[in-house]
Amino acid sequence: MLKKIELDPLLANLAFKRSGSKSFGTVTRNPQGKQVWTLLGPTDMGIEQSREKARLILARVRDGLPAFEPKADSFGKVTADWLTRHVKAKGLRSKGEVTRLLNAHVLPAWKDREFTLIRKSDVAALLDEVEDDHGARQADYVLAIVRGIMNWFATRHDDYVPPIVRGMRRTNPKERARNRKLNDGELRAVWKIAEANGTFGALVRLLLLTGQRRAKVVAMRWQDLAMDGTWTLPAEAREKGNAVELVLPAAAIDIVRTQPRLGENPYVLAGRGNGHINGFSKAKRAFDDKLVAELPDMPPWTLHDLRRTARSLMSRAGASSDHAERVMGHAIEGVEGVYDRHEYNDEKAEVLRRLAALVDAIVNERSADVLPMKRRGKRHEQGAGRR
Repeated sequence: MLKKIELDPLLANLAFKRSGSKSFGTVTRNPQGKQVWTLLGPTDMGIEQSREKARLILARVRDGLPAFEPKADSFGKVTADWLTRHVKAKGLRSKGEVTRLLNAHVLPAWKDREFTLIRKSDVAALLDEVEDDHGARQADYVLAIVRGIMNWFATRHDDYVPPIVRGMRRTNPKERARNRKLNDGELRAVWKIAEANGTFGALVRLLLLTGQRRAKVVAMRWQDLAMDGTWTLPAEAREKGNAVELVLPAAAIDIVRTQPRLGENPYVLAGRGNGHINGFSKAKRAFDDKLVAELPDMPPWTLHDLRRTARSLMSRAGASSDHAERVMGHAIEGVEGVYDRHEYNDEKAEVLRRLAALVDAIVNERSADVLPMKRRGKRHEQGAGRR
């Protein structure tokens, strides 16, 4: 309560305190008859401004509203709530990539913007910028994240209508499925650049030799690797499929062994601090700059295309389709997927060995028609001889 006050003769409900820190304030009663005092601020705002501000506050209080209109939520505030209450609470596997895209493309532009004042034109301008710098597919990923945040906000507020409309996608949904895989010449060029490209180059080669998703390979820790080359892949919440364990081929083990162990960093493909390698877009652009000199007509490609290439090479190398799918970590459908709990570690190891042998034949331009078979004793040697 304001003490030692005087009332404004022109606005009886406006008061100002003379002693100590001089301030303006208002006093009135709300619909329940309770006296409500509100501090407006120091007297240097001027008497006319204080009267105008007081009239607005008095009207709100007499209507049963808070003296001041609550400050509107910023996009940054809403996004933080969404990450906590939706992404984290549901254990979404995409949390890392979602956070990366928000920090890279959305929050720098919108963090302090009032959430409900973001319009269709703002969304379109943001997507234009992402598409120009990073491509249409990246723009669609950003659109999906922004749409998710806005739809979530709409479920919690009566009058909010998201400004997302049909037609904002930058790619045709019917054409989004990719079928790009590297041919032998492209694979040789990529492998050659990767051999001389440090940690990112090691990532490229391991993606090709294991067929795993980028998130799995960059998350490989030293403690996940056994002495015999067995790599245990951690399972994540809500994950539909996982290779569980893979016995890495010799070529992949050699790449792992050449990676430096940096202090307390637990990751094989170490990045800054105690994290794994990141900054993939920038590293990929630098990689492609070098690749152009080696193969000027190389069509656009992505790191995920290496996974598709690896799976195609598995079939080309004569690997069992079922075992190749297990290596890829794809969920096995039907009764077999429900009841067959065998890990097939030996079979998966054979798939990766065949893949590595074929990659080696392609990279070194040897005949890939006949691949060496793993020796398992005299009977196996006789069978191999018949081939």
